[in-house]
Amino acid sequence: MTGEIFQSALVEYFAPWVQDLGLQVHGVDHQGVTLRLPQNAQLARVGGMVCGQAMMAAADTAMVLALINHFGEFRPCTTVQMNTSFLKPLSNQDALVEARVLRAGKSLAFGEIDIRGADDGKSVSRATATYALL
Repeated sequence: MTGEIFQSALVEYFAPWVQDLGLQVHGVDHQGVTLRLPQNAQLARVGGMVCGQAMMAAADTAMVLALINHFGEFRPCTTVQMNTSFLKPLSNQDALVEARVLRAGKSLAFGEIDIRGADDGKSVSRATATYALL
């Protein structure tokens, strides 16, 4: 599957406010999907730090794309649980959101997401997620 397929999936399967995050497919391989979350003043809080809500939305979105990559097609799913740890602030740079599927069964899928600074490569957030496959 190509990056173009995943970029078009962002438009086809996600709400307009998620599309407004400006996520761009940065890479796709057998292990998962990486998105770029562009620096944006509308997503920043005091001090120019990217807000946690934007990072969590980007993480959830990247994980759905990782599931598409895993299954080779879109399968309807819904987030059951997401546990997010914020390790340090992200300021003045884009974020890279790397998602990979750990295990996918018939009714549940499990994944992990690492968000790091695009310039310095430092991890700023880690998340684990569980999805119900519908």
